[in-house]
Amino acid sequence: MATKNIPADSPEKKSLKEQWWHILDTWKVGIIPLPLFILCGVLIAIESAGGRLSSDIVVMVATLAFFGFACGEFGKRLPVVGKIGAAAICATFIPSALVFYEVLPDIVVQATTKFYKDTNILYLYICCIIVGSIMSMNRTTLIQGFLRIFVPMLCGEIVGMLVGMGVGLALGLEPFQIFFFIILPIMAGGVGEGAIPLSIGYAALLNMDQGVALGRVLPMVMLGSLTAIIIAGCLNQIGKRYPHLTGEGQLMPESENTSDLSGPPDEGAKLFSGPPDMGAVASGVLLAVLLYMVGMLGHKFIGLPAPVGMLFAAVLVKLVHGVSPRLLAGSQMVYKFFQTAVTYPILFAVGVAITPWQELVNAFTLTNLLIIFSTVLSLVVTGFFVGKKLRMHPVDVAIISCCQSGQGGTGDVAILTAGNRMVLMPFAQIATRIGGAINVSVSLLILGNFII
Repeated sequence: MATKNIPADSPEKKSLKEQWWHILDTWKVGIIPLPLFILCGVLIAIESAGGRLSSDIVVMVATLAFFGFACGEFGKRLPVVGKIGAAAICATFIPSALVFYEVLPDIVVQATTKFYKDTNILYLYICCIIVGSIMSMNRTTLIQGFLRIFVPMLCGEIVGMLVGMGVGLALGLEPFQIFFFIILPIMAGGVGEGAIPLSIGYAALLNMDQGVALGRVLPMVMLGSLTAIIIAGCLNQIGKRYPHLTGEGQLMPESENTSDLSGPPDEGAKLFSGPPDMGAVASGVLLAVLLYMVGMLGHKFIGLPAPVGMLFAAVLVKLVHGVSPRLLAGSQMVYKFFQTAVTYPILFAVGVAITPWQELVNAFTLTNLLIIFSTVLSLVVTGFFVGKKLRMHPVDVAIISCCQSGQGGTGDVAILTAGNRMVLMPFAQIATRIGGAINVSVSLLILGNFII
């Protein structure tokens, strides 16, 4: 009788302990081992059984991780669209729909909303991502990237506005409505820095209720961001199919005297080798927090948005060699941790706490969709070709252009996640915050002085 030859490393030869370890290391939902994911769900259910779910950080870490990675994993496994950003879309908009249709338990909604709004966890995430990615960059790349990125941004906005106006006029809409209530909200920089200031300005200048103005503006912001997420996912696939068009997160090719976005190490960085110790990682987190506090002071005294002030402060620290190679390595490790472990939980919290599903659905008219899609697509395509003309990697420039239509910081996170280019967060913040602030300010100035 023939016997079956079983390799020494096959599952049949493994002990029960080794098989359990194999399950923990192989079967995952997002980054969470499947047994821990199941245990997490059971514990959340038990905690909620009494009619109340604690909003303290310990319980919320488990709750956001459970739901966030579940939604993200669902999006990743969808056919076709799973490869073009569906994970980020699902992690944000499925929770919003679940809240609206009362599928998600109220105690989960209340605890998540309270935690998100009380802690401002999004800003911790953004500051760690921005500072970590800036500290990872080569100094030459940093300087050249910041100087060059404004050109495709400006060209993209001009072309996007013209194309959007043309499509809107062809569909029979009034020019005033097209520009001020569809196109401008798309490029306004999100909700806090875009939609709300616009609604305040419209209320004052057009003698309309601010709530009514916000209700008309906000859905356009959300649909513009959703369109940008999908396009970013498509751009990521284009980069995979045509590798010569992308630097996988770098803006300039090596022929421009830089290597990748993390770049060849700066002169001082060569003094440090090996993985950073936990002290360096902790210091990297503190550096990010302190730079954000500097940005808050900038907002207090000169009105500059805190994330932008923090961005400029981080760039200055990097350019003057303000931190040691060991601390640079720690900051980079912080960036990698937040990118891997915190993105989908944050998107879930955003979907639950601040994403109104009904307003998004109400804006899904064919006219709005055509104008929004044509505006965002033309903006991104322009960024692609202008970036290529400037000898930058066109796919990476185009993904930054997507962020010009993003829903603020949350939109940047979703867009860069869909495009698999989180390291571009500093440039995304420039596109969203500075570009949006300029668009809102100039447009309200024109509205108040030349139109009314």
